[in-house]
Amino acid sequence: MSGPLLTLALFEPLVGSVFSIPFVEGSFELTLIEAQPLPPRVPGARREPFALLFRGPRSPVLPQRIYPLEHPTLGRQEIFVVPIGPDDAGMRYEAVFG
Repeated sequence: MSGPLLTLALFEPLVGSVFSIPFVEGSFELTLIEAQPLPPRVPGARREPFALLFRGPRSPVLPQRIYPLEHPTLGRQEIFVVPIGPDDAGMRYEAVFG
């Protein structure tokens, strides 16, 4: 079963909202802090490339991998998330869609 094609237009109105990653011990929350287009790479691609930037707690740091991110609007989406380093408010994570 495949979900909707994830696009920048789906995520732009969700900037500032919280996505949860369920774990046996509870959940881990990431706030979507940015949704930006990326330069086009392949003519005729199914979607325009874009990147999402999330912020979570400074610790623990999640390793890069595919996580089931849950959101009240989008439901559950499997998204590859990479930690890219901390800022003043917490750890930042990036997800790139091409």
